[in-house]
Amino acid sequence: MTGCSGRTPETVPVYVVLPPRAMLLDVAGPTEVLRRAGVEQDGLAFALNFVGPLPEMASSVGLVLSHIAPLPDRLPPDAIIMLSGNIDPLPGQDVRADQVQEQVIVDWLRRTVRPGHLLLCICSGSVIAARAGLMEGRSCTTHHSSYDELRQASAAARVVENRLFVEDGNCWSSAGITAGIDLALHFVARRCGPGVAAAVARYLVVYMRRTGADPQLSPWLEGRNHLHPAIHRVQDAIANDPARDWSLTTLADIAHTSPRHLSRLFREHAGMTVPDYVNRLRVGLARRMIENSRLDMEAVAERAGFGSTRQLRRAWGRLHDAPPSAARRTG
Repeated sequence: MTGCSGRTPETVPVYVVLPPRAMLLDVAGPTEVLRRAGVEQDGLAFALNFVGPLPEMASSVGLVLSHIAPLPDRLPPDAIIMLSGNIDPLPGQDVRADQVQEQVIVDWLRRTVRPGHLLLCICSGSVIAARAGLMEGRSCTTHHSSYDELRQASAAARVVENRLFVEDGNCWSSAGITAGIDLALHFVARRCGPGVAAAVARYLVVYMRRTGADPQLSPWLEGRNHLHPAIHRVQDAIANDPARDWSLTTLADIAHTSPRHLSRLFREHAGMTVPDYVNRLRVGLARRMIENSRLDMEAVAERAGFGSTRQLRRAWGRLHDAPPSAARRTG
């Protein structure tokens, strides 16, 4: 667990909206990510509220979901709305009652969601959000079978295909089914840090994938597609403090092995050397500071653990074509 022991965590309310014929994995996958994130650190807790137009409904696999709370009249200003997708009706199934309930959700979203709220749309949940006018002028995605439906729901939406998830302001959307887990992990990385997200992914035994827009894999996710506990312990330690002067001996003590054996295991399971991994995380840390602060390069290099700006630029050049200054956000 990371964070300050004994501290009262900040609690963020999450309203999981359940439409008729809810895809069970769209609900269970992302919410399990949030639940586990609360275990892995003690600074932030997610209060899950399952709401919908009916107090009871059948899920995609026939399991009946009950004790569903009503859609609230108002939401806290910091609320997160997670909108689950649903499955297509079965051939010959009368879905008129379901359509009425979906419209209840659409109307509720239209009058309740405010600019400060964060909307996480899982799979075809994007279509319901679009019908409420929440995707107007925004980039978004959905399950590949629902692209046309999403376009029909909002002609002004910019539908992006072949993407795991899309983030546009306070409206985030994911592709089908398991991509909801990817979106939730991405959210946890933002709110709780990449180390927490990696720990959650490892607990769930899933590989943290990135959105297709990224030019390369996030350094905090590279080399983590394995199940070796000792190497994960070492990677967790480095990820929690990349700027520390890590020695192979110190890391070997964390792995409970010899330095030579750690080097061999690290190359075998992470696909790179220990120094390469440390430098990748330091470059990632430096990039974050360059993008989100006005620190000069000397301060960035020092805070990221590099001995000089020359060392930073040399490590940076191994991973990026453009210089560090190109990552500075303008405006």
